Amino acid sequence: MQHIARSLAGLILTLLVISFVIFLIMEAVPGDPAEIMLGTSAAPDTLAALRAQLGLDQPFLVRYVEWLSGILHGNLGDSYTYHTPVAHLIAERLMVTLPLTGLAVVLSVAISLPLGVIAASRPGGIVDMFASLFAQIGIAVPNFWIGLLLILGIALTFGFLPAGGFPGWEAGFWPALKALILPSVALAIPQAAVLTRVTRAAVIEITNEDFVRTARAKGATPSHALWRHVVPNALIPVVTMLGMQISVLIAGAVLVENVFTLPGMGTLAYQALAQRDLVVIQNVVLFFAAIVMGINFLVDALYTVLDPRLRTRK
Repeated sequence: MQHIARSLAGLILTLLVISFVIFLIMEAVPGDPAEIMLGTSAAPDTLAALRAQLGLDQPFLVRYVEWLSGILHGNLGDSYTYHTPVAHLIAERLMVTLPLTGLAVVLSVAISLPLGVIAASRPGGIVDMFASLFAQIGIAVPNFWIGLLLILGIALTFGFLPAGGFPGWEAGFWPALKALILPSVALAIPQAAVLTRVTRAAVIEITNEDFVRTARAKGATPSHALWRHVVPNALIPVVTMLGMQISVLIAGAVLVENVFTLPGMGTLAYQALAQRDLVVIQNVVLFFAAIVMGINFLVDALYTVLDPRLRTRK
């Protein structure tokens, strides 16, 4: 419990520092949101009135504290461009991004774990050579390029999966899911390639440990020793890498969502950046950071389940 409490305290402190850095960077970005909204030909008094309305005439620390206070009360402010509460925009776009990234995580784990374990159990075999080739190609090719290949090779060639767009969940579960299949595959392949390599290396390392040889000497079959002793102990580095890959998935979603024209968080961040909608940008970036930090906290907490030594550490 002390380990989890320290991790939670570190999470809160880190998010506080990240929020300050984000706000500081947004302050340093050139350009005036009021001028962008009204145009360069706007009268100075009109600009001044809009800046006062948006709170841009307040000191830096005052605006930062007001932003944090609004976050704690669930008020993220209103978008300069959409004239809509940012919380509503984020909630709306999460209905696309969360299923997309969740499906990508499931696919990457479903591909990498069996492939990495089987490849490590038979080094030099056909599966091992295929896993090495898959890992090299998956790591080398960017996910947005994989998305373009999937559009050309599957969506436009066969036509049973859409090449882009999102009909919305109100159109039905299957039509909405079909729109997410190719983007999730594009996100999952690079992550599965990394996890396959990590899984293979971890399984091979654990296989050479003394306790595995002892289990084999006591009569455990190779299959039993693999799945009962090797794989559970090899999960720690795999879970660590999976947690680190969440941030890569979020970054990749920005590009993949634009390739497939999905109205998700990545598209929202890109559009807000192009329109210099600072309220949306800073909240979306902080939300992404909170997701990454939250996943890292869950991974850290999962260590106490996978590694009993952490439960007994003072």
